[in-house]
Amino acid sequence: MKNKTGVLLGRLMRNILRSPDTIITVAIMPIMMLLLFVYVFGGAIETGTANYVNYLVPGILLITIASGVAYTSLRLFNDVKSGLMARFTTMPIKRSSILWAHVLTSLVSNTIAVFVVLLVALLMGFRSSAGLTDWFAVAGILGLFTLALTWLAVIPGLTAKSMEGATAYSYPLIFLPFISSAFVPTETMPKFVRAFAENQPVTSIVNSIRALLGEESVNSDIWLALAWCFGIMIIAYFIAIKVYNRQLN
Repeated sequence: MKNKTGVLLGRLMRNILRSPDTIITVAIMPIMMLLLFVYVFGGAIETGTANYVNYLVPGILLITIASGVAYTSLRLFNDVKSGLMARFTTMPIKRSSILWAHVLTSLVSNTIAVFVVLLVALLMGFRSSAGLTDWFAVAGILGLFTLALTWLAVIPGLTAKSMEGATAYSYPLIFLPFISSAFVPTETMPKFVRAFAENQPVTSIVNSIRALLGEESVNSDIWLALAWCFGIMIIAYFIAIKVYNRQLN
């Protein structure tokens, strides 16, 4: 059994390049939210920072990724329903290559979408004093977050009965940053909301990215962020592989 992940990745990336509206669609919603919160709500939100767009960008990047991974579910669903997945499994290729091709495609396409959103944020006044090492750390966290959510996306992509079912799981992921420190400090929230906001994965990830971009101390948030990303990724990976193997047998 040969590992043909690169060949399969090339097939998926060619499909995306033929339909660049996929990446545009992923980037549009976060960009609209960025514009709305900065230019409409920004003046009424007190975050203790001089530049609200700097405060907002980390959460918007996570929303971009959460929007993008829904397309992984959709692509997998289409491969399963069209019978293409079944044909792939009869070929002399490593079975896991099929899933990894979808996961790596998600990583590449989401990287492009995040880059587009960052460019718009720069035009809106986003600035960072972060050094090269800090930017690499931010890229690493965003990459892990993308892999974690993508492996989650694989599960409904393999099991959904409809196109809507394959993508619906992403809606709670997009909503999650709203109940975190992504848009406002958690100290401003009611106690029961604050308790949830401070103990869910998005807050620690957002706080870590914000601290790195502002050259501030990341304290324990970065370890919580890494723990959440690795934990979700490992659990989702094993569930996805189990579902995949069960469908093939």
